[in-house]
Amino acid sequence: QVHLVESGGGLVQPGGSLRLSCTASRFTTFSMHSMSWYRQAPGKERELVATINSNGRTTSYANSLKGRFTISRDNDKNMVFLQMNSLKSDDTAVYYCHVVGNEYWGQGTQVTVSS
Repeated sequence: QVHLVESGGGLVQPGGSLRLSCTASRFTTFSMHSMSWYRQAPGKERELVATINSNGRTTSYANSLKGRFTISRDNDKNMVFLQMNSLKSDDTAVYYCHVVGNEYWGQGTQVTVSS
């Protein structure tokens, strides 16, 4: 059973930065799968933040986040990252790691942007 663990969330002031990490274990074919980050704010539906393909050369982002967020991965370490800059209060949410095309999700990491 694939196990995804997100980390790196926390409380940050508006304009600040955070780097989220997702570590995949029991996932021998990690390097063959596209990965995504999603987020869910209180009272809202879960939304797609960013996706990266298996070799890391192709990425896509929600239009509203382009230029502020960067997704990357390290296939040697079975990890996916989300660098978040110029954070706003609207970015407050639980952020989840997801294997594209599968039912695997992490438990999420809370990001709170507040002064």
